[in-house]
Amino acid sequence: MSNYVLVIDTNKKPCNPVHPGIARKLLNDRKASVFRRYPFTIILKTVSTTVLKPIQIKIDPGSKTTGIALTQGSKVIFGVELTHRGAAIKASLESRKSLRRGRRSRHTRYRMARFLNRTRRKGWLAPSLQHRVETTITWVNRLIKFAPVTCIYQELVRFDLQQLENPEISGVQYQQGELLGYEVREYLLNKWNRKCSYCDVENVALQIEHIHPSSKGGTNRISNLCLACDKCNNKKGTQDIEKFLAKKPDVLKRILSQAKRPLKDAAAVNSTRWALFSRLKDTGLPVVTGSGGLTKFNRTRLKLPKTHWLDAACVGKVETLEILTTKPLLIKATGYGTRQMCGTNKFGLPIRHRERKKFHFAFKTGDIVKAVVLCGKKIGVYVGRIATRSTGSFNISTNNGLVQGISYKYCKIIHRNDGYGYSS
Repeated sequence: MSNYVLVIDTNKKPCNPVHPGIARKLLNDRKASVFRRYPFTIILKTVSTTVLKPIQIKIDPGSKTTGIALTQGSKVIFGVELTHRGAAIKASLESRKSLRRGRRSRHTRYRMARFLNRTRRKGWLAPSLQHRVETTITWVNRLIKFAPVTCIYQELVRFDLQQLENPEISGVQYQQGELLGYEVREYLLNKWNRKCSYCDVENVALQIEHIHPSSKGGTNRISNLCLACDKCNNKKGTQDIEKFLAKKPDVLKRILSQAKRPLKDAAAVNSTRWALFSRLKDTGLPVVTGSGGLTKFNRTRLKLPKTHWLDAACVGKVETLEILTTKPLLIKATGYGTRQMCGTNKFGLPIRHRERKKFHFAFKTGDIVKAVVLCGKKIGVYVGRIATRSTGSFNISTNNGLVQGISYKYCKIIHRNDGYGYSS
């Protein structure tokens, strides 16, 4: 079942989200109209007097994808998976950097490097990291506009609820608490991509394995731990990894290098968590925090699958959850395009020119349209994001692939470009 439908009244005040069936009946009876396609929101034609039920926004920040869930008590009524474009931003900045460096080194008028005349303000984040904070805040604010949100929950990766609830806990009592092993195991699952380090098998029970055997002096440091399936773990036993993988030098080299590799995605989340927390507090709503270990503990106890939006629903103190939706809204940050007027190849040489005109026949690249083609070779109905051309022949990116050469005459806008792509 899809997400619940968000509702606002005629004064644009948020009302209680409703089941898709109820929303359909309100639209058929002409008691409401479609206000927004993504997230799907309807606007009532009267002032609502219904008593509002408090809703919580729960956020599981991620390096590449952030999960967001709306809960009403123990009911999960809305899910979002927001895919960031931090890697694309980093690549664009590196490209710009190389082009500028190339210009400075040519036999032209000397251009002084601009490294030293810019100061960074307190709390500065790299653009690829700041983007993660901004896109998450954008969607939190949008959901607050369309739902009666009373509280925000955020997963702060290093927060330890066991320590907060009992400040006096220490020693063995702390090590053998309810969250024993969850923080370490979750870290290793992310670091080793949730598969056996030795044979790459997936979707099986994985065990924590000492790269250098503990019986031969190996420590419990994170850099000495990996994941192994039961078969590989038993086969390796107490052998040194060099002897165990003597016939697989490539696997040995990969494991030893990956063991020392820092977890880049975890570092990105840790760099932005406090900036996001601060921005969430600026909304004026109370912000409750939970640890990654507690989220994993809740999800495992409730036997829920590993997805970003369900992880978000499990943030904080959770007794039970009733999942009323199975299809989250998938959002991908696409940006608004580029301001570069000259396209270049990988060597920095100009290969094309981009015109300044952004709108063609009242359409703009990034708009989501519905095209109903009634004749010709491409008869059919296509819904997706368009790339406009001055000729009036557009390309449409649908869930089934790219459709080229659709005339603007067949297109009807269903959602204006807002820097995001959507699917469900």
